[in-house]
Amino acid sequence: MISYEGLEKALKKKGIGKSQLTNIGLSSRTIAKIAKGERLSRRSIQRIAEYLGAKPELLVRRVSENKILQTLREEKDMRLTGGAYGRLQAAMTYNSGSIDGIGISEERIRHIFENNVVDAGETVCVDDLLETIHHFRAIDYIIDTAEMRLTEGIIKILHYILKHDTRDASDSSYALGDYRRLPGTAEGMETAGPSEIRRRMKSLLEAYDSADDIGIEDIIAFHAEFERIGPFQNANGRVGRLIALKECLRHNIMPFMIGEEWKNTYFTGLKEWEHDRGCLTDVCLEGQNAFARLIGAAGE
Repeated sequence: MISYEGLEKALKKKGIGKSQLTNIGLSSRTIAKIAKGERLSRRSIQRIAEYLGAKPELLVRRVSENKILQTLREEKDMRLTGGAYGRLQAAMTYNSGSIDGIGISEERIRHIFENNVVDAGETVCVDDLLETIHHFRAIDYIIDTAEMRLTEGIIKILHYILKHDTRDASDSSYALGDYRRLPGTAEGMETAGPSEIRRRMKSLLEAYDSADDIGIEDIIAFHAEFERIGPFQNANGRVGRLIALKECLRHNIMPFMIGEEWKNTYFTGLKEWEHDRGCLTDVCLEGQNAFARLIGAAGE
């Protein structure tokens, strides 16, 4: 649903009613959508904003029944670096990156996110820095697209966001934002051969889409199968955990965050998935508790 509370306030401040928006070429049908809380086109919103002398993002606000998602969207739109949004950005970027070998501390990541500044006196790998900043943008993308159906396109965009402008991306053999063309492994797991990836990803998404009611177990299972396919040349772990965040937000499920301290147990759970689903499931459920504490702490 869309809230036009900001638009109503702007109209009142200008001393006019919605009906006068016909003066800028909006149809009565379009204006009726405002009262119904229906989505207007970007062009219509821009036209109204110019007419009222206001910023478009202040006129329109998406409202979700998912309280966590709504909080994240509101704080993101306000560019609030503290609160639930800021804590999620710092904690998930650190933990997910650390699991994948990004060597930047959580304190420094929080400093980069909150201040948009890197301490020049300390040595940081350029790619680690780029991928940390890119992870912030990837979480923003997840918050914006959370309610959309999961597709191969979204998954590939996440990979592109994380890896563009890095040294890997400058390699002509590196499939940026696309499935890998070379054999690969993941923490000792055998992953899909390049010729199998497209078929297996399509099957995985079709099976996931066919579920009547997505629950946390379905999202964990999707995550496990995604990591075992390992569709990208690298960054599969971070992409997979971002997908899990998106799907939890999409289905109004408490997301999970894998802490760096659970790295070994997490990898063990992925390796044993075909024979024993308990280990990975337990780690992810504990990750839900960690996420709940994180969001709770944001309100303190």
